[in-house]
Amino acid sequence: MADRSLRGIRLGAQSLQSEEGVVFMERKEHTYLCNSCGRETTLMFAADAEAPASWECRTCGGEAVLQTPKGAAEVDHSNDKTPRTHWDMLLERRSLPELEELLAERLDYVRQRRGEGQDPTKEKRSRKTA
Repeated sequence: MADRSLRGIRLGAQSLQSEEGVVFMERKEHTYLCNSCGRETTLMFAADAEAPASWECRTCGGEAVLQTPKGAAEVDHSNDKTPRTHWDMLLERRSLPELEELLAERLDYVRQRRGEGQDPTKEKRSRKTA
């Protein structure tokens, strides 16, 4: 009976592909040095590919610069965008005098509510204790 049973392999345990007849691309090793922590990272790229001038450091997340025989590669930061903050976006929509006027209105509103005993923070506390 053992000669008639089906034999198989576990799913996902082994690949059925072999490396027979596979020609690997030529590769070239490039070294990057982190400016922040000083860690060297070695990466493999295809020989005909241009290696980027900078790479993100695996340890600290800082910028690692490509090391060439002539020294460190120069990284071009001219096209880097500075992130816009909420304040920057607010200033695109409103001027400073408008913002000062809105702030004064809101402060008056809050002061009136507190004067009438309608402090929103006190209302929340009383709801929690009830």
